[in-house]
Amino acid sequence: MSGFLAGLLVAVLPLLAAGFWLGRRTARPASLAGLGTPVEHATFETLHTASLATPPLRAGLTEETARKAARKLRSLLGTDALCLTDRDRVLVWDGVGAHHRTEIMERLAGPLDSGRGEAFPLTCDTPDCTVRWAVVAPLTVDDRVHGALVACAPRESAVLVRAAGEVARWVSVQLELADLDQSRTRLIEAEIRALRAQISPHFIFNSLAVIASFVRTDPERARELLLEFADFTRYSFRRHGDFTTLADELHAIDHYLALVRARFGDRLSVTLQIAPEVLPVALPFLCLQPLVENAVKHGLEGKSDQCHIQITAQDAGAEALVVIEDDGAGMDPGLLRRILAREVSPTGGIGLSNVDDRLRQVYGDDYGLVIETAVGAGMKITVRLPKYQPGVHSAGRLTPK
Repeated sequence: MSGFLAGLLVAVLPLLAAGFWLGRRTARPASLAGLGTPVEHATFETLHTASLATPPLRAGLTEETARKAARKLRSLLGTDALCLTDRDRVLVWDGVGAHHRTEIMERLAGPLDSGRGEAFPLTCDTPDCTVRWAVVAPLTVDDRVHGALVACAPRESAVLVRAAGEVARWVSVQLELADLDQSRTRLIEAEIRALRAQISPHFIFNSLAVIASFVRTDPERARELLLEFADFTRYSFRRHGDFTTLADELHAIDHYLALVRARFGDRLSVTLQIAPEVLPVALPFLCLQPLVENAVKHGLEGKSDQCHIQITAQDAGAEALVVIEDDGAGMDPGLLRRILAREVSPTGGIGLSNVDDRLRQVYGDDYGLVIETAVGAGMKITVRLPKYQPGVHSAGRLTPK
């Protein structure tokens, strides 16, 4: 919580400073009903304008995001013109005096290399051009200069230098958050690759061994199992999107269980109770299959008697409730907590901690796995899935919260 508050202060204080300057610049004696003094009104307008500039900046510094944010940033500073650059070119110019682009890029080499702001006069042969002075404020992420915010005005102003630096610092915070979001996306993709790697050596070997055992004794059965294996691996190693539907995930689980039943025979029984209305719900790809694999592992391996696995998916209002329960060996709750915290490595893979992490990253900490277990008492895993979540679409890619 303290880290969150510190980050909030870092993001907001520069805007309050810019708002105070804007209030002093635009203060009017007339009172504004319900908003207090002119300075307070200007501060409110500053924060509102900044909130409108935040979404594009949270997607990183590109030509498109710069174009969407530039006008709001120029409003924050109240300047005649403003441009955003990367290290090589002007991404967007908002306001008058666009013919100064080349000159400004030529003057950016020093600030971009040193990471320090700079103000300098502009040369212009256009008589009616109001842009005569430029203030450069570098945009940095993790001590690396990614570009610059350049505010242009009719004359030199120490106040504008200060305000431009504060706004550039706020923009840098948004770009750093965008970088963290992208890192989180890369982590989720890496986790999916890790799950695929986990499936490859263990499951593929056992499945092929089972199929081979039927080739001579029951060729038709071997053919059916080979098709089940092909469908499951095609789904597991697909490269389209980070999300799938509950229907597709359950379909893949059905292929998986067909192969497991061929291996363990009557020792495994499975009951499914699925509400049709939750089948279209989108969820992270390969989210439920590792949980079913975990139930098979702890329910059958190391036991000689029968294991029963029950999979239910219910409509729970704004959520879909998925429960995977087995009557197998269970697990010590203390060990389970350490596995989910990644303090110890589980035997047989990274399934539980992987799924728990991805659910929390996509939906928030309130949507982690709920696991009930004890030694000898089986395991019950509950997964809550919001039916509607911004950025979660079965045909699309992950959009960071």
